[in-house]
Amino acid sequence: MTPRLDNSQTVEKLAFETDAGIGYRARIGLLVLQTDQTLEAELAALMAIEGVALYHARLANDAVVSPRSLARMAEELPRAAELIAPSLGLAAIGYACTSGATIIGETRVAEILARIHPGVPCTNPLTAAKAALAALGAARVGLVTPYTPDVTLAMQANFSAAGIDVPVVGSFYVDNDLEVGKINEASILDAAIVVGQDPRCDSVFISCTSLRSARVIALAEEKLGKPVTASNHALAWHLLRLAGVADQQAGAGLLFAHH
Repeated sequence: MTPRLDNSQTVEKLAFETDAGIGYRARIGLLVLQTDQTLEAELAALMAIEGVALYHARLANDAVVSPRSLARMAEELPRAAELIAPSLGLAAIGYACTSGATIIGETRVAEILARIHPGVPCTNPLTAAKAALAALGAARVGLVTPYTPDVTLAMQANFSAAGIDVPVVGSFYVDNDLEVGKINEASILDAAIVVGQDPRCDSVFISCTSLRSARVIALAEEKLGKPVTASNHALAWHLLRLAGVADQQAGAGLLFAHH
């Protein structure tokens, strides 16, 4: 039964004041794949800065990663972007899929996001990686991916077209995003070291937002004596810098020392 209101009682109107909210320095939007098990936890840690608020929306995707399934995500991007209200006043927004940005194209991703959030700086892990590698002064990158060769080689070609040499490539050869999220940190660290110790590369990029890479960055850099970054690591850094937040993060590796 619906409770009856007692009109003889009154509700006192209370006074209140407002401030700029928890994102008083920057409110940042993030579009996350529905199969991603890692991104939100890693970005929450990397972006744990007073006054910075992170707002997520999930977008539909196929757990099996292939050029065809990645290309289909372009249809889901506007729907997910609309779930983060433009009225929030975002300082930056990111599409969190490295392989998706590779296949769809960084320019097309930016155009889609700009239609929903005009004037808001945007990025993705591939664009962020290029910005991060430039900031680190990296010229010859060792690439670690979980993907099958068709997706991995497309990423290598994309870096090469942008003038970034990728002489060493290693992959776990996994095509299912749900399995990628279960690859342990020790395996990711070992892979970064195996690829990074090759003298042909001066840095390492670990691709895929589902890989648990954030906590291995500083360890890999210590072992290799070379800068290391990863999809979530570079994305967090780039989103913060686009939003005008230049704070350094202790234990987050060499990249976070760069403005």
